[in-house]
Amino acid sequence: MCNDLFLTESFSSLTAYKTWSALRDVLAALSEKLPQNKEFSSLLRCAHLLSVRTSSAGHKQLFEIGAKAAVSLLRYTNYLVPDKAFFEAGIACRAIGWNNMAFVFLNRFLDICDAIEDGSTDMLDHSDFSDTDIPYDIVLPEDYSITEDDREEAKEWVLAVSMDQRVQQVLNTDERGCYEGSLLNVHNNVTSPQCILTGYPVLRGEVVFKNTSSVANKDDWNVYVMARKVSHSVECQDVLTYLQQSTGAPANPSYSFN
Repeated sequence: MCNDLFLTESFSSLTAYKTWSALRDVLAALSEKLPQNKEFSSLLRCAHLLSVRTSSAGHKQLFEIGAKAAVSLLRYTNYLVPDKAFFEAGIACRAIGWNNMAFVFLNRFLDICDAIEDGSTDMLDHSDFSDTDIPYDIVLPEDYSITEDDREEAKEWVLAVSMDQRVQQVLNTDERGCYEGSLLNVHNNVTSPQCILTGYPVLRGEVVFKNTSSVANKDDWNVYVMARKVSHSVECQDVLTYLQQSTGAPANPSYSFN
């Protein structure tokens, strides 16, 4: 069921929210009954991040949060359809001006498209992702999951920006000197907790939740909660309701769900 949905359903459209939230709820129930099943836990994280990603669509103030969720999903490309995941991450980064990241991800997308045509991953170059927690081990789909028009548009954009000296083929880094989306610090092998909203590492300024060890990046959490208040988004409220049920209220009432 998960594989079929990952192949056919949108990763970015608001209309897909009900699909991903329903899958999230099913996987949450399974994970509660089988807490030792790592596959269910990973699939649950995918479904939750896809819920956050799609809930952010149509709300300009949430585009960065949606992009972070799309980038975090690359951590699970051993479960997701890889060409689709990299395409969506690249498009999301491009939409908010993260052109270096967009260039890397869309270039990877095009390389995976070539691999699909060849039927082999043997020629994939992993050097851009050597210091990340993005897996190399991917399963190629039998056919492209992105339309020919979108593939051509991505190719034209990558070729155009490759001649722009302002754009570099590098991933954004953070205060650790690591790829900003990586939970693992490659310099000291310390793994940071992931934000329950975006999947990004929480390095400081955290919101702590009462019933679990879960945390969120304070700035992203506040933006999301405020956007829900202003927009009255049913989808954003559903994400917050799910998180409240699974993690409890924030320990600091200043960061409440309301």
